[in-house]
Amino acid sequence: MATGLSSLYLSKAFGSSLLQTNSNAAIASGPFKPSWDSLTQYQVPDWFRDAKFGMWAHWGPQCQPERGDWYARGMYQEGSDQYKYHVQKYGHPSKFGFKDVINEWKAENWNPDELVGLYKKAGAKYFMALANHHDNFDLYDSKYQSWNSTKLGPKKDLIGGWAKAAKEHGLPFGVTVHASHPWTWYEVAQRADKTGPLAGVPYDGKLTKADGAGKWWNGYDPQELYAQNHPLSKDSFDNNSMGSHWDWGNGASVPSKAYCDKFLNRTIELIDKYGPELIYFDDTALPLWPVSDAGLKIAAHMYNTSIKKHGKLQAALFAKVLNEQQRKCMIWDIERGQSNQIEPLPWQTDTCIGGWHYDRRIFDNKGYKSAKTVVHTLVDIVSKNGNLLLNVPLRGDGSIDSEERAVVEGIGAWMQVNSEAIYGTRPWTVFGEGPATDSAAPINAQGFNEGKGKPFGAEDIRFTVKGKTLYAAMLGWPTGNEAIVKKLAKGNEAGNVSSVSLLGNGKLSFEQTEAGLKVKLPEQAPGKDAFVLKIEGAV
Repeated sequence: MATGLSSLYLSKAFGSSLLQTNSNAAIASGPFKPSWDSLTQYQVPDWFRDAKFGMWAHWGPQCQPERGDWYARGMYQEGSDQYKYHVQKYGHPSKFGFKDVINEWKAENWNPDELVGLYKKAGAKYFMALANHHDNFDLYDSKYQSWNSTKLGPKKDLIGGWAKAAKEHGLPFGVTVHASHPWTWYEVAQRADKTGPLAGVPYDGKLTKADGAGKWWNGYDPQELYAQNHPLSKDSFDNNSMGSHWDWGNGASVPSKAYCDKFLNRTIELIDKYGPELIYFDDTALPLWPVSDAGLKIAAHMYNTSIKKHGKLQAALFAKVLNEQQRKCMIWDIERGQSNQIEPLPWQTDTCIGGWHYDRRIFDNKGYKSAKTVVHTLVDIVSKNGNLLLNVPLRGDGSIDSEERAVVEGIGAWMQVNSEAIYGTRPWTVFGEGPATDSAAPINAQGFNEGKGKPFGAEDIRFTVKGKTLYAAMLGWPTGNEAIVKKLAKGNEAGNVSSVSLLGNGKLSFEQTEAGLKVKLPEQAPGKDAFVLKIEGAV
């Protein structure tokens, strides 16, 4: 829904809870106020624009079954793959719900220092960790959410551990927050089987604290986790309805004021206690907008806190599906996809080498993205004024598998040779040339155009600039050991080329013709995946 609609209109459309949030969390004072107009003062910090590449641990209790993303929802969808797996592994969801999966999760092999060190070696310039997901389980010491990792499951402060490791490795630390959605996302836990021996027996989504007598969770209220003491959304029994309910429209059940207040309190506490420089919201615009101003308050708090800490705004805040005004208020994030043009404002792609939550089948079937695919994605994004945030899914125990490690090390090997064409660069007048440029797939909603265009090849070139140096990354090794850069043709917009070298090799002979810049390449390709020409005189 567009911004600028009156509060009166929104109150009628979404109920009395709209913009009623009055939590006991203290919002930092400063130049930013919790309004869209005030947030348009935001300027993306230079450190983030220079960093280009971050890595992400999208890891929580849904990784414990090792059966893929959105497990805590899929396990309650009768007949689904995750439901069948859950019944076989754990039992029926009326007897063993997601709360019980949390109890199984111990994170016994988690070594944040080793992992963050590995990501830094791969070239990451910032690191982000999941603070909570749609499963509503906080991975930090929260006084507002009893269902958190210091009390249950691993009984460890996971965000605290990640933050410490990031600091020790000198990487800016960020958190990702997804917990505005459990209200509708967990509605499946209110269901019951329609067929079979337990037909009509409710799943555990409506259990209360009183039901815990004699159970391992005695003293804990399942409703604090599931938040299902409310009527179902329209079309709730349609398993695909979550997308239409994401921004609280199309008949979505509207969260209570208490729910919105609690989300605000939890998130302000997260920012104040762990000091993240980056925060990512898995939301349209901002969390709970437009039914609450909680997201606006969090954004203003994040920005004002950053100014107090650094003397200037150094924070990076991300959200999805932004309108023109909202893109001035924060950084536009595109999930599993990328823009098809140079964007006037910095942006970010978030993607993953496998599923968002760990899926053992991807390892078994050797189904991860290759280092080559990641490198090509990074080069393409950077040429268009973007950054790449890459998730490497952790196993339930907190480790990464051997296939994932090989991908991360492959990215690092490429970055060791070619990172000067990535870090600190800016887009050129055009982002690139080649066949894949003309067949790029359009963005759908929050993204999801990844891998839908023509595969990159040797004729696909992406440009970046640093000072007076132009970099041309070839996304393959040309046949005949000659590269042709058409955009650098004699008499074209580019200047007279004075020098060409190949990163990882050395200076090359070249000729600037009317067909393009022709560069003689060595007999053997240095390295693999993508090859960068460093060009002087063209800019």
